[in-house]
Amino acid sequence: MTSGRNLDDSKLVAPVDLEDGKLPKWKIVGPGLVVAATGVGAADMVATLVAGSRYGYALLWAVILGVILKIVLVEGAGRYTLATGKTIFEGWRSLGKWTTWYFGPYIMLWGFVYGATAMSSAALPLAALFPVLPLPVWAVLMGLAGLTMVWFGRYAIFEKITAVLVGIMFITVVGLAVIAVPNFPAMLRGLVPIIPEGGVLYTLALAGGVGGTITLAAYGYWLREKGWSTPRWMKVMRIDNRMAYVMTGIFVIAMLIVGAEVVAAAGITLSAGDKGLLDLSTVLNEKYGVVVGTGFLVGFWAASFSSIIGVWNGVSLMFADFWGNMRGKKSGHRDTLVGGKYFKFYLLWLTFPPMILFLLGSPIGLILAYGVLGSLFMPFLAITLLGLLNGKRIPQEWRNRWFTNIALGICALLFIILGVQQLITAVKPLFG
Repeated sequence: MTSGRNLDDSKLVAPVDLEDGKLPKWKIVGPGLVVAATGVGAADMVATLVAGSRYGYALLWAVILGVILKIVLVEGAGRYTLATGKTIFEGWRSLGKWTTWYFGPYIMLWGFVYGATAMSSAALPLAALFPVLPLPVWAVLMGLAGLTMVWFGRYAIFEKITAVLVGIMFITVVGLAVIAVPNFPAMLRGLVPIIPEGGVLYTLALAGGVGGTITLAAYGYWLREKGWSTPRWMKVMRIDNRMAYVMTGIFVIAMLIVGAEVVAAAGITLSAGDKGLLDLSTVLNEKYGVVVGTGFLVGFWAASFSSIIGVWNGVSLMFADFWGNMRGKKSGHRDTLVGGKYFKFYLLWLTFPPMILFLLGSPIGLILAYGVLGSLFMPFLAITLLGLLNGKRIPQEWRNRWFTNIALGICALLFIILGVQQLITAVKPLFG
């Protein structure tokens, strides 16, 4: 397969389709796995564990609903790119300047805060496994490792590394769920949609929050890197997306089982944030032995590091496309692609400035702005996809059907509610 890129200094041509859009089945899984793996990080794992420990299997239906909604959302982003040949940012610009005024500040601030969060998350299990180095040193090393892999690696290599990390995540977490011996009758009862008392926010989080990040919008860019660039790849894209999120669903259900069977039985309250996974590893060491506890830490690291390299690659592509358009360079210009100067700038932005936060902690003003802007992104994505996938911005045969509009409308409503809740959490410090 070839990307069809022209190495002329001024511009690059679009990737060229081969074999009439047909690939052997064993080569189909690709960008979907990347976007799904990148979206599920340590914080999502903790949220699912806590939900399982508090409500057992009562919210299993919310996990399944969340998988369906993510399939709809990511399929929409991929369908727009394949049907129009345009990037998601080009689509946003067609909706008005307001999208640029929101996205520009957001992606810069998001990268600064997320860079520190991601590096610390990947460092936590390594600091527990190898305490010879302090946590900040491991965090720096994780950032540099991600930078090196993405800076020098091609997409095909990046995809293979992600697949290996997903395999480690899947084996450790699903294996742990099997060891924990799930209660199948309770799981069947969990398929009935009910919201337990006090469980509204956890229901919303499992249905909308798990795996819901800016990287969902990067799917179209990874399709381009893969060489899937025209409507002939639509069926392949849809298979890719569904398979990836079914795997994600199994992974999240496995975490729910661990929460219900292991955390609840241990009678502990997990620490907030990523450190909750260290609490779980301690419980696993005591209940199942060091091998299982250590294996879980390895899976924890794989989940966190897959998010690092996914964001370092995908969000850097999004920024490069945004800044290239701001500089008057069309999407597909060499400066906006992997290895281009705008891509490399954002890679450096994700890696080095966030290291300052290891020394300063979390400045309240910065975290406040991050929370406010971040609470708006998923509603922004769902609502703009409704605009892009209806009307003249997309060929008629690829426009939304009525049921797709309903599903995207549910996504938008769910993310608006979640966004309001995150916004309230973000501004609480202002009111003591």
